[in-house]
Amino acid sequence: MSFKINFGPRRRPSRRSRLMVVAAAVGAVTLAVSACGLLDDAPDPTVMDEHQAMLTACGDVPPASLMLVDGTGSSNSEAITTERLDAIEWIVRQTAVCAGEDGARLRVALFSSSSAATTVLYDDSLHPHGATPNARIRRVPALVDEAMGEIRDGYAPALAELPGGGSDITAQLRLGAEWAAQLGEGYRLNLVVFTDGFHTVGHKPGDEALTQPEAEALAAETSVPDLAGASVTVAGLGRVADDAPESAVVEGLVFYYEELCARTGAAKCLAVTDYALGGESA
Repeated sequence: MSFKINFGPRRRPSRRSRLMVVAAAVGAVTLAVSACGLLDDAPDPTVMDEHQAMLTACGDVPPASLMLVDGTGSSNSEAITTERLDAIEWIVRQTAVCAGEDGARLRVALFSSSSAATTVLYDDSLHPHGATPNARIRRVPALVDEAMGEIRDGYAPALAELPGGGSDITAQLRLGAEWAAQLGEGYRLNLVVFTDGFHTVGHKPGDEALTQPEAEALAAETSVPDLAGASVTVAGLGRVADDAPESAVVEGLVFYYEELCARTGAAKCLAVTDYALGGESA
């Protein structure tokens, strides 16, 4: 006995069915690509941990970070430039992390003989978008990369065009006060001056070693602006391209800039030989 099975003519799927299959396939591919994108864009877990730690010290008011870099020849070496750019990058990260919902401000400039003898490398808002702090700090690395790319690319050309005539370091305090006044009350000024400390316009505190009383007396003769509420750091004192100065000279510079900052009424003053990453300075 034999059996013959007749399946009949093969039916072609309807147009609606074909469209549904295609749509499902496209959706699956899109979801896979999106998931890969999220993984690619996700910051390194170590970086996220660092940003979480930074958040705990941010305070309620977004920062306005102003970094002013001494572009005169006495501290113009590859090693010092590398140290300064690394420190600037750290501060840019801190600023972006602490930007909050309203955003923060960042300005970086080179200076020489006065507050007018400056070349701006970066001046803009840092505003990592996101509904939560965690969402915002995920976007910080991309913001930092963009800002630092602009700063690093512009550094050498700006240095070459910077006016000569000496180094007016105390004028940078006035520049900080002026910038803070322009921004208004919605920000907390974080002023960092990267310099070897050898001021050559007017008083010259690095000409000889100063005791603490002598440094304080010299600072008392110097006009300073009102920087109440600001955080002020003068970093790199004694770090020069050629032979290092005597330790007594460097100590006198530290005394002088600490006193100078204290006279501005700043909430926090720091005068250091090095700006270490992580905010630990020496």
